[in-house]
Amino acid sequence: MSNRNSQLGTLALQAPSTKPHVVHVTSSTCLNLSLFKDILKEYRRLDDAIVMRLNRANAMARDQERGQGHDERTENAQSKACLSVWMELTENWKRRTKLVDYCISVVDHNLDEKHTALKEQTEDAALQRKTKSAIYEDEVYRRQVHNELSVETIVRKRVVDAFQSRCRYFAPPKSDEETRKIWESVNTSGQKR
Repeated sequence: MSNRNSQLGTLALQAPSTKPHVVHVTSSTCLNLSLFKDILKEYRRLDDAIVMRLNRANAMARDQERGQGHDERTENAQSKACLSVWMELTENWKRRTKLVDYCISVVDHNLDEKHTALKEQTEDAALQRKTKSAIYEDEVYRRQVHNELSVETIVRKRVVDAFQSRCRYFAPPKSDEETRKIWESVNTSGQKR
């Protein structure tokens, strides 16, 4: 029979690595919009495959519990699978939030520096126009980076809806206050619509 730790189907190709690739984000990463969005896109792959991940996690948990002979094994397997996927999701969300917050601070700082430089350029009209143009570009870029917070809210709500459709009775562990706050914030944001 198959190895109990082997991954099912194309899981090895489509699932996030158990050892996530560490991306060292610098201010230059944040100031490169295409690179910034590519990193976010990679982080969002787990969210995009939520239903598949839940199905596979459930199948693997049931497979691991076969032969244990108690009546609640399917429910227990599903609870374990849901908890595992939830923890993976929230860790991923934390990393994305940290990335977006860091890049927002970098972009805001860069914009502040240009505003300061503009105030100091009182005599050279050509240099002022060039700086104003750079400020305008940075403000557009700043809005795009800030918009990622709104995108995060939408993505999380969509993922939690899919998650709850498969894990109807799931609630984050009471001992993990941080993930409970995430759970409550996502569930509350959907009720405001």
